[in-house]
Amino acid sequence: MKRTISAMVGKGSVNHNSRKFKAANVDGERTDRNIDYCNENIKDVYHKLFDGALERYNAKQTRDDRRIEDYYEKIRSCKQEKPFHELILQIGDKDNMGATTENGELAKQILDEYFRGFQERNTSLRVFSAHLHMDEATPHLHIDFVPFTTGSKRGLDTRVSLKQALAALGFKGGTRGMTEWNQWVQAEKQALAEIMLNHGIEWEQKGTHEKHLSVLDFEKKQRAEEVEQLNTEIESAKKDLLTVEKQLNQTVPKLKNAEKLAQDFPDDLDKILPEAGAFESAKTYREKKAKHVLEKAVRLIKSLHHSLIDLQAENRDLHAKFDRKENSYARVSEHNKKLLKENVELREDSKKLDKLKRAIGERKVSKILSRPQHRRSI
Repeated sequence: MKRTISAMVGKGSVNHNSRKFKAANVDGERTDRNIDYCNENIKDVYHKLFDGALERYNAKQTRDDRRIEDYYEKIRSCKQEKPFHELILQIGDKDNMGATTENGELAKQILDEYFRGFQERNTSLRVFSAHLHMDEATPHLHIDFVPFTTGSKRGLDTRVSLKQALAALGFKGGTRGMTEWNQWVQAEKQALAEIMLNHGIEWEQKGTHEKHLSVLDFEKKQRAEEVEQLNTEIESAKKDLLTVEKQLNQTVPKLKNAEKLAQDFPDDLDKILPEAGAFESAKTYREKKAKHVLEKAVRLIKSLHHSLIDLQAENRDLHAKFDRKENSYARVSEHNKKLLKENVELREDSKKLDKLKRAIGERKVSKILSRPQHRRSI
């Protein structure tokens, strides 16, 4: 038996999930067959997760307008993060896994077993509401969770972050076609597929936007997209390097201006400060000659001193910026080389796959590739 797996992003209607109110598609006579795993108040969960971090954060603030009174309300009103996320999972459809059929009971058993291991697999996703529904057309599972990260150096040291929560689980560096969320959902589908297989059901993978690509073709496509993105980053890094070099070159005229100021004083000291005349008093000499020259010299020295300090600071900043850009360029270039090498290896694997298709037939190969991989028990 083969069945599809549907994974959807839910709206997170906790009252609906817990059946505090019932939609038209709900059969109230079957509601007692539902499983309610947990249904905590999300504000209480926020207090448990973040109150300690919030207290530490507020203690460091010297301005009242930077203090956070209610972390839940802050997240609820911000655009970067959502207070929580919901995943809905379903096996098959109403025609082959209907809730009132024997297969529906099997789906319930599988989904229940899947959820029992969810929190252990996803330690950075705090589940606060979870319900398995048997009173609609097809059995399905709602899981609502708060994604969080610890040890953060920005904002609260423990804070809401879907991206960092998924990164802690090993899902990071996503692309437009395969985001961190998509990678995680695919892994959860795989976990569900393994449980299904233990109950005699194979995962029927169909309807995806990559359905016409073989596994290796899909990987090659992903690598090509990554290489293209890295090439764009390399070009950007080159432009940044040129900009910094241009700024460094702009310091040269400033040095030349300082040289020009120095040229106002001839090398001959007698021309700078000539001897006093035969009948010239010391006071007259000081006021008419020495004082004027000394004032000019002091202005020059101060000007040169300030120019030197400014140029030294600017030069340090520019060199530091240049070094950062150069290091970034080197890292991106090295990553690009690795991806290009991997792409060559994938092409070789693709050739081997084509030979295998010709040898045993494309249908057999496709069947082998569609089978879920089993984890070895340790």
